[in-house]
Amino acid sequence: MFKKMAADALGLSDVGKIIDPQDYDKTDADDYVMHEDDEKIYFLIKTKADEYCFTNLALIHVDGESAMSSKRTLKRYPYSQHTISDVSLETAGKIDLDVEIDFKLGPVAFSIDVQKDQIERLKDLYKSLLRIAEITHENAIVMHMANDSLEKAVSILQNSRVGDVKLDDQYNKLTDFGFTWMTSVRNQYHVKDFGDVFEKYINN
Repeated sequence: MFKKMAADALGLSDVGKIIDPQDYDKTDADDYVMHEDDEKIYFLIKTKADEYCFTNLALIHVDGESAMSSKRTLKRYPYSQHTISDVSLETAGKIDLDVEIDFKLGPVAFSIDVQKDQIERLKDLYKSLLRIAEITHENAIVMHMANDSLEKAVSILQNSRVGDVKLDDQYNKLTDFGFTWMTSVRNQYHVKDFGDVFEKYINN
């Protein structure tokens, strides 16, 4: 704790600042947003070494080795491939100079410190990530239930007699139906674009 306080006091800690929308084009992350595919930035935090850019489609992390190095590594985490979980917000105590938001994208854990006076804006990001995590969790349950229902239906049909229909015809029809069913469920419940969630909670 005292080491962290000393680092804050000396300006050595990597505390982030929330960037205003009019300044997005001044960041490195903006260069990697897929504007051609209607990707839009909703929240961007910049520290001395890193940038955390939250779009409707993904988190774009411009990862710096250190504040002293110009070397950067670009990492992209699409929400459709990396499930958001374990979202938490740590507010500041009387002697703290920063607040902290934590979350996971798949197995990757993130912990981002932000200037204490920007807590109200950080709450908007917290709400957005929490809501995305909830939607993704509920959708995963529905998809699992849909898959179970399909397997049960196929099992029942396979064990029943279908008159004079040939076995290969029956198999082909079941396969086509199963593919169409699961494609329909996936299109409905496997969300890639969470722009509506960010629009609801982020006050740009």
